[in-house]
Amino acid sequence: MKIGIIDADLIGRKKHRFPNLACEKISGYWKDNGHDVHLLLDYNWTDDFDHIYISKVFTDTPSPDWLKETKKVHIGGTGFFFDKAPNLPAKIEHHMPDYHLYDVWINEEMQKAEAEATEKGEKFNKARFMSQFKEYTDYSIGFLTRGCFRKCKFCVNQKYDHVFSHSPLKEFHDPSRKKICLLDDNFFGFGKWQDSLQELIDTGKPFKFKQGLDERLLTEKKCEMLFGASYDGDYTFAFDNIDDYDDIHEKLKIIRKYTKSRCVKFYVLVGFESTDAADIENAFKRIELLMRYQCLPYIMRYQNKNHSPWKDSKLKNLYIALARWGNQPSIFKKMSFRQFCEANQALRKTPDKLCSSMQAMTEFEKENPTIAETYFDLRYDNYTLDTKDTKE
Repeated sequence: MKIGIIDADLIGRKKHRFPNLACEKISGYWKDNGHDVHLLLDYNWTDDFDHIYISKVFTDTPSPDWLKETKKVHIGGTGFFFDKAPNLPAKIEHHMPDYHLYDVWINEEMQKAEAEATEKGEKFNKARFMSQFKEYTDYSIGFLTRGCFRKCKFCVNQKYDHVFSHSPLKEFHDPSRKKICLLDDNFFGFGKWQDSLQELIDTGKPFKFKQGLDERLLTEKKCEMLFGASYDGDYTFAFDNIDDYDDIHEKLKIIRKYTKSRCVKFYVLVGFESTDAADIENAFKRIELLMRYQCLPYIMRYQNKNHSPWKDSKLKNLYIALARWGNQPSIFKKMSFRQFCEANQALRKTPDKLCSSMQAMTEFEKENPTIAETYFDLRYDNYTLDTKDTKE
């Protein structure tokens, strides 16, 4: 049979650079059963395909309105179904992913870039170009556990109310690959987390948890093992709710007891409870605490399956400016929020007209002077890890 696979996010998102694990598992299953598999880069497939599989992770990824499930066309993923996405059949879900599904596409992208560089008389740096595809070429990817007990209303992980073992490491670990990437929903909520973490450590390979870890579950033992391991990139956690402030403050003290790394990042959810001044204040209060412990924020603007409330807010441009400032570490580490807005204003060719960032900041400060005075001039580089808080 001839099988077509469509990664909808790859088609619909210009800068998307992460493989769709479901697509890789589907490809692996059909290839190992002797069938002809093709990664399709548009929705114009020919009639000679026996099955078409389309998977989408992100709800805001565009896809054709005419797409529907048929005997030939199979649609799945949180991007289509949010928290009601159907599971893959067990024989596919627990099949070794096809880590070469994207090889032809990557090679074509490289050839195009090399040709463009040659046409411009520029030297093509293959290593630099290929670095954007590292998740496709360097990593074994999978879930050791699935599920979460938190039931956060903003999260797609509503299907289960506990964390359970999903796959043994050998099910998706390719020994020829340099690194391991875990997509677990809430790894430290698993009762046998220590055994699983030790198994990862014993591979001798750098690994990372792509979805982030629940810092509210951290203990001395968990920090000792996690921060003592060969970890790949940023340690990522989440600071979604201002009500967790005191708890996370205590966990930050434990984190800094076991690592001085600057590569500790927290997702900071905004625009969920409200899209008003209180939400902006809560965001800055969380950011300030992270600054104190030399951790980086990553601003996550809430969106559900059909709606992004912040886009309809009068503070829309302030949310945009906040994310642009907070999500660029090279800028965040050197500028306060006010300085970032001023720097954007300085780049305008018509200085008598305010840029969107400066205008948003100015208008908010006029209406909320206390919040602005408290937070807009805070700078990451004014804090050090040698603070009283980290020694308590």
